[in-house]
Amino acid sequence: MSAKVVSVGRDAGHAFSKPIGDTIRLLTGLGVEGDAHCGITVKHRSRVAIDPSQPNLRQVHLIHAELFDELKLAGFDLAPGDLGENVTTHGIDLLGLPVGARLQLGNKACIEITGLRNPCAQIEAFRPGLLSAVLGRDSEG
Repeated sequence: MSAKVVSVGRDAGHAFSKPIGDTIRLLTGLGVEGDAHCGITVKHRSRVAIDPSQPNLRQVHLIHAELFDELKLAGFDLAPGDLGENVTTHGIDLLGLPVGARLQLGNKACIEITGLRNPCAQIEAFRPGLLSAVLGRDSEG
């Protein structure tokens, strides 16, 4: 199966989940037009509280649809947009992409991977037990 975008979403507010739409528009150096996290400087409220001038390295949030399949086996029925992602992919090893990798989305858009996002405590409020289900631990914890 080839790699593809399964869904896209945006939300002007800081809700946990994002509604799914037909299209999004990516703005160079800013993120998803109309999304609460769009901008040059950090928009995540917890990071804004620490230092609102730091660069926004979380302009576009991606999640692989395979995660939803894994979580379903653990008893969590989730759909694209539920975890606040802007782009849900299938057939791309997002976790294996190195920082600096460029990912082509559609015919025109190209994004640069800036790193993995750690799940926040809000995920536990969304679905109890989900935080531990998405956190992998090695033999050293």
